[in-house]
Amino acid sequence: MKKIAILGCTGSIGTQTLEVVRENRDIEVLGLAAGGNVELLEKQAREFEPRLISVWTEEKAKELRVKLQDTDIRVASGMEGLIEVSTMCDVEILVTAIVGMIGIRPTVEAIKAGKDIALANKETLVTAGHIIMPLAKERHVSILPVDSEHSAIFQSLRGNETKAVSKILLTASGGPFRGKREEDLLNIRVEDALRHPNWSMGQKITIDSSTMVNKGLEVIEAKWLFGVDVDRVQVVVQPQSIIHSMVEYVDGAIMAELGTPDMKLPIQYALYYPERRNLPGERLDFWSLGRLDFEKPDMDTFYGLKLAYDAGRAGGTLPTVFNAANELAVKQFLNREIKYLEIIEIIEDCMKAHKNMDDPTLEQILDTEKATYERIESRR
Repeated sequence: MKKIAILGCTGSIGTQTLEVVRENRDIEVLGLAAGGNVELLEKQAREFEPRLISVWTEEKAKELRVKLQDTDIRVASGMEGLIEVSTMCDVEILVTAIVGMIGIRPTVEAIKAGKDIALANKETLVTAGHIIMPLAKERHVSILPVDSEHSAIFQSLRGNETKAVSKILLTASGGPFRGKREEDLLNIRVEDALRHPNWSMGQKITIDSSTMVNKGLEVIEAKWLFGVDVDRVQVVVQPQSIIHSMVEYVDGAIMAELGTPDMKLPIQYALYYPERRNLPGERLDFWSLGRLDFEKPDMDTFYGLKLAYDAGRAGGTLPTVFNAANELAVKQFLNREIKYLEIIEIIEDCMKAHKNMDDPTLEQILDTEKATYERIESRR
């Protein structure tokens, strides 16, 4: 029986992880953590019977304690609760599906406690990859990617040496606005940006996909996961989302992972690695598919992708500025406080104003996040 804990259990990746648990029946969920969806947390608690649940605010924790008072489940709150779930004694794998930089500290503490990480929180590596990857190596901890693209790269690297890699081909669907020009995006509404053509994801990541900032974050994440410079990570638009990513080797051979768009595949692969399990669902039918299309990304219209490459090349605290500015700008857009194109304008403004720091500590990373938020709030 494999024992896991999940950060972000009420979000898209978290709920799909629990679907994998439900279908396989040989995984025990010891800990759950979420922001504050008490109703769903109660349902998950009663089905999976974890030992510990954490919610962000103490107010929500009190509410959940009342709902679960007939059980033996303990409820914690805040960062202390997140870290407690992440470092539970018997947990073997921590699924980090929480959104944002809030996931860094719990991930660091889990690695120190010797837990393998099923990583779906890309902000952790984007902002603190120089801390996370050496620490994981030191503690002999596996970082198992859950993003479909990074899982595809991980699978395409199996049986080959990293030094034989020429470049990584990171695929992108192009999002709902593929083929649009900047003038076409002037009056984009929240509802428009949330209509992803292929994937079912949470709101924040869906907006990021529409701006291609998400692909930029994945470029920086790939740098740390696979030990390559960002300029050896080439984004390829593959509109059908059938090829999930590829690796080109020095001899010209290209390995790819293909399949239908289903996040449960990379989730299950990470949880059972290196074993492959049957996964119910639709199978890829090449006769019905007929064709695969490829395009070069438009970095003029989707300028956020270019900014990501700039941040990834510079390193230091600049990727934190890129990530933090995007997080708050997307939140403001979802709250209908700014226009769609202002998301990238805000990111660029924050990056230009920032004085970069090399090899930042965790405290300096978090201070940079705070300073970036303050600059954005001062715009109002």
